[in-house]
Amino acid sequence: MKWNLDTTHSAADFAVKHLMISTVRGRFKKLTGSGETSEDGTLKSVEMTIDAASIDTNEPKRDDHLRSPDFFDVASYPAITFRSTSIRQNGSDIAIAGDLTIRGVTKPVTLKGDITGAVTDPWGNTRAGLEVSTKISRKEWGLLWNAVLETGGFAVGDEVRVSVEVEAVAMQEQVPVAA
Repeated sequence: MKWNLDTTHSAADFAVKHLMISTVRGRFKKLTGSGETSEDGTLKSVEMTIDAASIDTNEPKRDDHLRSPDFFDVASYPAITFRSTSIRQNGSDIAIAGDLTIRGVTKPVTLKGDITGAVTDPWGNTRAGLEVSTKISRKEWGLLWNAVLETGGFAVGDEVRVSVEVEAVAMQEQVPVAA
């Protein structure tokens, strides 16, 4: 069965240390994706695309800096993508290995979390959920900007916690119309 991400019920969030004392959280407002499951409901593949310019940390000046060449360089690299390469599922526990591309750099990551079984919504659509997370080193994807603090350390931490929560809707099979 093929699935499309329900963009109004899905989110891609991140968290990173700021000044080594607090955590800045943000999200990307625009996320699209699709997937496929086997007959028994086991997830077979996942693809997601994030509009890098849709970053939101609740601080417009910081968001503009994150869109700049110092960080995501959204003018040159408008999309962040993830494509699964293998999936291990044991009941609701899931580990999705795949290729994450940021700023034109592709590296393998593993997203771990839970998948929820399919349900039928009040309008007759089949829906399922997925909640996964991982940690990445932003430097590995070319997000190198930083400032050294007088007391030692850096303004922006290297480790970024990434979490994705999606609700997907099963695509309805199109029945060919007889001519």
